[in-house]
Amino acid sequence: MIHIAHWIGGAERAGESGRVGPVFNPATGEQIAQVDLASAAEVAVAVASAKAAAKAWREASLSKRSAVLFKFRELLAARTGELAAIITREHGKVLADAAGEVARGLENVEFATGVPHLMKGGFSEQAATGVDVYSIRQPLGVVAGITPFNFPAMVPLWMCATAIASGNAFVLKPSEKDPSAANWLAALWAEAGLPEGVFTVVHGDKEAVDALLTHPDVAAVSFVGSTPIAKYIYETGTAHGKRVQALGGAKNHMIVLPDAELDAAADAAISAGYGAAGERCMAISVVVAVGEIADPLVEAIAARLPKIRIGDGTDPNSEMGPLINAQHRDRVAGYIAAGADAGAKVVADGRDISDRPGFFLGATLLDNVTPEMTVYTDEIFGPVLSVVRVDTYAEAVQLVNDNEYGNGTAIFTRDGGAARQFQFEVNAGMVGVNVPIPVPVAYYSFGGWKASLFGDTHMYGPDGIHFFTRSKVVTSRWPDPGTSSVDLGFPQTR
Repeated sequence: MIHIAHWIGGAERAGESGRVGPVFNPATGEQIAQVDLASAAEVAVAVASAKAAAKAWREASLSKRSAVLFKFRELLAARTGELAAIITREHGKVLADAAGEVARGLENVEFATGVPHLMKGGFSEQAATGVDVYSIRQPLGVVAGITPFNFPAMVPLWMCATAIASGNAFVLKPSEKDPSAANWLAALWAEAGLPEGVFTVVHGDKEAVDALLTHPDVAAVSFVGSTPIAKYIYETGTAHGKRVQALGGAKNHMIVLPDAELDAAADAAISAGYGAAGERCMAISVVVAVGEIADPLVEAIAARLPKIRIGDGTDPNSEMGPLINAQHRDRVAGYIAAGADAGAKVVADGRDISDRPGFFLGATLLDNVTPEMTVYTDEIFGPVLSVVRVDTYAEAVQLVNDNEYGNGTAIFTRDGGAARQFQFEVNAGMVGVNVPIPVPVAYYSFGGWKASLFGDTHMYGPDGIHFFTRSKVVTSRWPDPGTSSVDLGFPQTR
């Protein structure tokens, strides 16, 4: 049985709480490891180590920081396969998908290597006679990331790359369901030359999360997870004086207009709906079929489903792996049953394979779904694609805008005017035009609207630099000796 410890002060450190959690191989259903679950006291030790390291790291030159980021980038690129295998073993997604996750995380590291440019401020000469004004950006100190099970490498890299490049010490609390990727990243940071304590990993559950949210030396918390937890993270963290960005759940709609290229739309719906077994916050979970395209679109999707190869993620022939654990598999299966009971037509039923070893559920397609059904209202986070039929483009947009979530959305059409109008009026943070999963490239920023984001700052990219730093404005004068005088009036720039 593998034992997964914390990473504190530049080395693995066994837990002292006496509490551990199980880690499974989702493809077999077997427990393969146990992970330490930190107590509040252990979190305090980790934060103290990070605080001690933060002072020296802040004083490191931008060139030094950039050099460490470049080295980390080279190591990560060279060893992508090694990290992908760890992700597949504990999460279940297929190796190609795991490698894609690492690649998207790598993009954020590459962005962060440009920290000398990203940290530049502004300068105004002669703002008043003999007075110059300039702005600088400075790190916050100790910052924390609380990350989900579905992207055990990519989401931590979204956070830690910009946080560390900006001069902070970063404490990661990864999901306890697939924790090994976090320790692997910690060892890679050490190999890249990052000083001890600048990257820390504490494994745990709610006790560890609450300890980070309330610790006075943690200046900011970045979170990705479900909406109820995101709201809790935001409210608790801000109540304790912290800067918080908390990304929540999603119900991403893909609108297909009658003029859309049918095969392209069907392929996109399957790719975005069933990739990673639907365990993506940017997965398409609702296809909104407008008008006459509904019947042929459902038929085209249904015809493709038997061809999806479902199996162990380590098998190169597999295209879709299992869900993360038995409880989640059963929860998703319950939604399928509820949809059928509410009147949805079960075109394809993924429960047909749920009796095989491991935590598998097949690709499910539900037609004639209505907004009142739980398969529509709730974030299912599994391989379940719902089709909602509407008559007009206006109805489709209203459906998206009325939904409580606003993470991502997409439209498939050949009409440039309709696409432009859609991006103008739809209430979502990320929009795809004939692109089903519009995750922004690293030099933009990731984030949703409405119940998909708590806080006003999106993640990584320029917003990431903004979140992990604060601005300071300096007003300076270097007067000649003997030229000063007392003036009790409010300073003026004239």
